[in-house]
Amino acid sequence: MLTREQLKAVRKIQIRTSHLVSDLFGGEYHSVFKGRGMEFAEVRQYQPGDEVRTIDWNVTARTGEPYVKRFTEERELTVMLLVDASGSTRFGSVRQFKQELAAEIAALLAFSAISNNDKVGLVIFTDRVELAVPPRKGTRHVLRVIREILNHAPVGRGTDIPLALDHLEKVVPRRCVAFVLSDFLAPNLRRPLRVANRRHDLIAVVLEDPRELQLPDLGLLALEDSESGESCVVDTADPRLRAEFSRRQAAARADRDRFLRGLDIDAVTVRTDQPYATALLRFFRQRERRR
Repeated sequence: MLTREQLKAVRKIQIRTSHLVSDLFGGEYHSVFKGRGMEFAEVRQYQPGDEVRTIDWNVTARTGEPYVKRFTEERELTVMLLVDASGSTRFGSVRQFKQELAAEIAALLAFSAISNNDKVGLVIFTDRVELAVPPRKGTRHVLRVIREILNHAPVGRGTDIPLALDHLEKVVPRRCVAFVLSDFLAPNLRRPLRVANRRHDLIAVVLEDPRELQLPDLGLLALEDSESGESCVVDTADPRLRAEFSRRQAAARADRDRFLRGLDIDAVTVRTDQPYATALLRFFRQRERRR
């Protein structure tokens, strides 16, 4: 049973993302994520203007009248949301945690999918697969997906993206659109990401917080790794320490982006201190131009 606060949070996300879907993303989503191809629809009599290559010669020979084949786009897609709920996503220094940002974006993608009659499924993972919801259609199903993301209490603390991708392979036999919402702070991703991207249309939604890129001047600061539990004390008043931290984080960020490009995986970076709608819309339009 959900609490009043949890229901209020689900309702708030529904209202906010429904507005974005109807006003901004509906058409963009449909254009960017097309169906698997064309499927046969019917045979009808030839009409002036029909292309000769569409003539069904077998039916034409049997009836003595020219007939053409008609095809429609095989639109229905399966969209899988792989949401990282590890310890590092339970962090945010500005408006929200990375986990809350992931929930809102997952809701937006889910509502965009069902508005195009696509199926939506969910995998929540840490260092284990914590929850899996099979892909289905409908508003009620999407609201369940959002509730699961918002209210899930993770058991694990670490991150195992390869395990989540392996689960995807087992439960979704056909090609799907798979969004991985994570900060990608995990090792050994090259091979599993490459394999998954060959089989599916894999998209990395990278979650960031500004404090992961720059340290503020707060004097002595006790820090703890939310996944390993390791802790340390740093003197953030030292400008050389802050500069070195920024340099290393910028290099790691560049390595991650280069790594994803090298695997031919589309990626969009969203931050807890910036509106995500702008970043997603820009990403959708860039992707559409490349198609």
